[in-house]
Amino acid sequence: MKNGSGLHNRHKFRYNSAFVKQCSCHPRRCVMPVNMIVCMKQVLDPEAPVSAFRIDPETRRAIPAQGTPPVLSPFDENALEGALRIKASNPGSKVTVISMGKQIAKAVVRKSLAVGADELILLEDPAFDTFDPYFTAFVLATAIKKVGKFDLVLCGRQAADTDAGQVGSGLAELLGIPSITVAKKLEVTDGRVRVERVLSDGYETVESPLPTVVTATNELGELRSANVAAIMQAQKKPVVTWKASDLGIDTTRLQRTVFTKLFQPVREVRCQMVAGSTPQEAGQNLAIKLKEAKVI
Repeated sequence: MKNGSGLHNRHKFRYNSAFVKQCSCHPRRCVMPVNMIVCMKQVLDPEAPVSAFRIDPETRRAIPAQGTPPVLSPFDENALEGALRIKASNPGSKVTVISMGKQIAKAVVRKSLAVGADELILLEDPAFDTFDPYFTAFVLATAIKKVGKFDLVLCGRQAADTDAGQVGSGLAELLGIPSITVAKKLEVTDGRVRVERVLSDGYETVESPLPTVVTATNELGELRSANVAAIMQAQKKPVVTWKASDLGIDTTRLQRTVFTKLFQPVREVRCQMVAGSTPQEAGQNLAIKLKEAKVI
């Protein structure tokens, strides 16, 4: 569980002496490489018009129109931008991107490599076709443990398709580490992450020892663009793919949420023209109609 500051209550925050022992600089001004993992989800383009997709009532899935490519969830892009900034300020840092899904568009997720991520791991399996937050968090946590050593896990505050906002905190619970949500700014020094966390009336500053999960919001900044050379180089970089069997996961026991219905709201629009020989008469007629409809 989390308290009002977005941190897990059961974790105490203290100076990480083990981290300092590995550093030759001043223990309170230590800048060291940070191993970061960024979880990124492939989604339907949230900017696409409603006419660009349809709902399959049987499978309860949104089907995009032919030629409409998916995108990376915008908040996840904010998280990647935060990781790249930390990498720039902490020489020797590494950014690993993990993406999970039934069928992942390689060209879409390779964008992460083009902008500066060092490694891309795809969790791709027919069994991973789910919107269940617990299922997703469990698979991602298992993959993160398989990756090995990490200092910071970042993801978007919520996915652009479900807007659930549960996976980040679920990851922290399954990994047994603290979490800080809705970050607008973050930096890592002295074995700790310092986060400016968005509030309804401003922000608060929160610190946590590493490792920690941080969820990013759009205030953290848009993901940088890649030049043509970087995009071409990214196409040549190897990509690791893991299936459920590679992670040793029995997916039949992970489903906690059941989607009973997925539909597009029906919106009825009626328009009635109000005439008048003069603007004044039209205005009067409009007022009469509004009163009849009990709008005024």
